[in-house]
Amino acid sequence: MVNLSTNDRLSLIKQVGEEIVTETELKALLESGEELIAYDGFEPSGQIHIAQGLLRAINVNKMIKAGVRFKMWVADWHALTNNKMGGDLKKLQTTGQYFIEVWRASGMDLDHVEFLWASDMVKDADYWQLVIRVGMTNKLARFIRTAEFMGRKDSADQLTAAQIMYPCMQIADIFRLGAKITQLGMDQRKVNMLAREIGPQLGFWKPVVVSHHMLMGLGKPPSANTDRATRTVENKMSKSNPDNAIFMTDTAEDIKRKINKAYCPEGETKENPVLEYCKYIIFESCDRLGIDAFRVERQEKFGGSVGYKTFIDLEKAFANKELHPMDLKGAVVRYLDQLLQPVRRHFETDSRAKDLLKQVQGFKVTR
Repeated sequence: MVNLSTNDRLSLIKQVGEEIVTETELKALLESGEELIAYDGFEPSGQIHIAQGLLRAINVNKMIKAGVRFKMWVADWHALTNNKMGGDLKKLQTTGQYFIEVWRASGMDLDHVEFLWASDMVKDADYWQLVIRVGMTNKLARFIRTAEFMGRKDSADQLTAAQIMYPCMQIADIFRLGAKITQLGMDQRKVNMLAREIGPQLGFWKPVVVSHHMLMGLGKPPSANTDRATRTVENKMSKSNPDNAIFMTDTAEDIKRKINKAYCPEGETKENPVLEYCKYIIFESCDRLGIDAFRVERQEKFGGSVGYKTFIDLEKAFANKELHPMDLKGAVVRYLDQLLQPVRRHFETDSRAKDLLKQVQGFKVTR
């Protein structure tokens, strides 16, 4: 039982959603008294970075606190259609188990998360009938326009026939799981909006779409002239460029090297990945870190150590050039290392987790 008012529950979910479609519908769901299920899904491909690990745990826990139960979809068959891990289903399933171990060590409230596997759902003929019914609602071009949610911005002639099945499957998943809410990244927006169109056509509901912010990669962002959809795909963290992201089992040395190389111009607060880490990861993890302020350690000749109670205070100091990028980076390295220590420890001491990580590290990541 949730002991929060509707407004408090709504406020928590709004902290997760960079965009909510629609807030009015979400409020009505919260007031309905029904058990609310949110759908989140992931392709088990490659090692997991902090956007998938820490940020996902933060967002899921906020939604749970708001009274939402999660059905986390291990999309191994979807990754198969997308040729991830070379289309090797066994490798994809091993990687899915590794992902779950990461979240176990990241503080995700797994008591309110149910992991379900696409490889189990595909044994059901009724599921495939729904996939086909979804595919019958629109012309091919409509589904192709959702391709970016697979991490693709390819034209139609570059997509395989298998990849065209992907959006039909994802939309069918939402309704088969009974999810009134989809909680995915902004890169999934197009396919979720299509699900809102298709749901009523097939006798289902319009799922409320809660789209979270996509954490930037560590490199310089793409040109401001690039359209929003392309920027979302190009600018997010990528497993194909290991130095563009912090991975959940990175060592302290890895973190320091990557953060020190990260794009972080002095005084620039827009599209600054180091500040994004502060806003979306570190300030959201103060309880886990046991801190009441973001503390920057520096020599007296550079102004001495300083603490910031809120991200707004930190951002203002950086914008005014009161805080140098290297001093900021030093603090970010320290806090990220502290957050990843329990994850590294889990994969060092738990024999099953250790074996899963070793296997995944040996897999070749394919797109």
